[in-house]
Amino acid sequence: MNMKKILKAIVPACTAMAAVSAMTINAFAADAAATPSTGGSFATLILPLLFFFVVMYFLIIRPQKKKEKEAKTMQDNIQVGDEIVTIGGIVGFVVRKGDDNVVIETGGEKNKMRIKLWAISENTSALERVKEAKDSAKTASGVSAAKLKDDEAEEKKSKKKNKKSLDEE
Repeated sequence: MNMKKILKAIVPACTAMAAVSAMTINAFAADAAATPSTGGSFATLILPLLFFFVVMYFLIIRPQKKKEKEAKTMQDNIQVGDEIVTIGGIVGFVVRKGDDNVVIETGGEKNKMRIKLWAISENTSALERVKEAKDSAKTASGVSAAKLKDDEAEEKKSKKKNKKSLDEE
């Protein structure tokens, strides 16, 4: 889904770049025939290239660095007992963690494997903890909001009863 957004942004930029480049080449050819040297043609060739590199930086390089940073923090925050998935698809529980190695337990026979930290693609235990925290925050806010509504309704009822009792007296 993210690649679709990138492609939707790149395709118009590339077509615009191609049109600008074609115009600059035609203009350069026309200027070269009329005058031997022009100072403006150099700037018209450099500006589209600069624009292209800026667009590529924001669409490709910057998101890739962000993903690498997130993966690095996930790999550094692995704890003993976490369930992980490797880039090869092996699922296991962390038994021991070293500087750049992790020992995981896989399967019903409790086979142990030593893998590198860079080979870990996902920490499913951490994902579950984040989901539980979000769900508990949502339910806690929903419960507190419901309590506030109930309290307000009870206050209104008690005020009405007090008014009626005062009017009767």
